[in-house]
Amino acid sequence: MTQPKASPRRAAQRAIGAFPRWPVYLVGALPGVWTFWLAVSDQLGADPVKTLEHMLGLWALRFLIASLAVTPLRRLGGPNLVRFRRALGLLAFFYACAHLLTWIVLDRGPDMAAILGDIVKRPYITLGMATFAILVPLAWTSNARTIKRMGGAAWQRLHRWVYLAAVLAIAHYLLSLKSWTLEPLAYAAAVAALLLFRVFSSVRGNRPQKPVETG
Repeated sequence: MTQPKASPRRAAQRAIGAFPRWPVYLVGALPGVWTFWLAVSDQLGADPVKTLEHMLGLWALRFLIASLAVTPLRRLGGPNLVRFRRALGLLAFFYACAHLLTWIVLDRGPDMAAILGDIVKRPYITLGMATFAILVPLAWTSNARTIKRMGGAAWQRLHRWVYLAAVLAIAHYLLSLKSWTLEPLAYAAAVAALLLFRVFSSVRGNRPQKPVETG
């Protein structure tokens, strides 16, 4: 007796499920490696440190948005990429670390007095540091052992802070620019849409069910 053919959607999902995670990290690291190569070979313009810093931060924001888009994409009928969400989130954190280290080591000296002064006096830097402070515990707990130790409910409560991190990150990005073009506004719109989707899903999930009439 012949087995029924799997639907194209189910076959595609099986292929995604069999795909390893390590290529995501490899491909995700390529923009950073390429940007550092451009910096070393003096191809980042008149202010290579600022350009390097900007590009690393931009990739952190892109991967953060990508990680947040995984669940809405699945719920809207797209592919289920949940198994790659952790990789996308960790890539966002790694790029955020590189962005921060570039600012501390190459931009500021490191001059601790200047660094602390910037954090206090410049709102966009304050927002950036707040974003990084949120991302640290999220990255630290992004492993199966910690999830098991914390429990699923507590882990999910902690990781909901990623939405605040995304809002702070986009505010940090917008305030750091001298002028807004279509690209930063598109990122802001994406973060707003993902946040609204999250709020709508929460409200819908908490909505009381209508009682079923019997008789």
